[in-house]
Amino acid sequence: MKVYALVGKSGTGKSYRAMSLAAAKNINAIIDDGLFISAGQVIAGSSAKREQTKLGAIKAALFTKDEHQGQVVEKIKEINPEAILILGTSDRMVEQIASRLGLPEIQETTYIEDITTQKERDIAQKERNELGKHVIPAPAVSLKNDFSGYFLHPLRMVKRFGLSKHKAIQAERTVVRPTYSYLGDFFVSKKVVRDLVSYLGMKNSAVSEVVSVISNNSKDGVELTVILNMVYGFNIIEQAEMLQSEIARAVEDITAFNIACVNIEIKGLI
Repeated sequence: MKVYALVGKSGTGKSYRAMSLAAAKNINAIIDDGLFISAGQVIAGSSAKREQTKLGAIKAALFTKDEHQGQVVEKIKEINPEAILILGTSDRMVEQIASRLGLPEIQETTYIEDITTQKERDIAQKERNELGKHVIPAPAVSLKNDFSGYFLHPLRMVKRFGLSKHKAIQAERTVVRPTYSYLGDFFVSKKVVRDLVSYLGMKNSAVSEVVSVISNNSKDGVELTVILNMVYGFNIIEQAEMLQSEIARAVEDITAFNIACVNIEIKGLI
């Protein structure tokens, strides 16, 4: 296994550039902020961006917890990538991560200054410091369970490498706003969810009354149960399925919650 490193100060765009660098060097796995990412999917680990404090984030990025470290080591052995890219803020940090994960010695290190301009790094710093935005080099769909309640924004990028006009890679990254970057906490109350679901239900001409909206949190996200009275004469199965999809989509978009399921219960016909 060949081990590469990408080193740069915090907030200079390492995670944003990681997939492009990996593609250019035929690297098929990435270690970034506590996550093991392979083939564009999060395979194992826990993101440092979920930690409540910067100190907690540093510890997660360094795999200091044995359970976290063991899970990632096991998956690396299972997948056995030909090459892996480690991201870190210093040479010492990437060396510590490689050692902690039992990886071979780093063979090649790229510094963020080698692949970005000063202007690009300044923009990245502004996004981090003023807007609290962090990038994870993986698609939003693979992060939804772990980041339920966080604002996720997918970034798609087509990048060409080499001299051939036909050699291009399309990669998706995700922008998240970690808890520790906020100036204060924010909460979305259950009443907001209930009001939103009730509003969507009453917009549907097949719904006579939204009797109740019940929300419960699970490890996969929010589970919603919507109890309705519907209007006689409509195809209630078809209408219920349409409403089910609309509720899941709208609640996810507005609240940033991952919706595990939406159960529709029809109490009666009016």
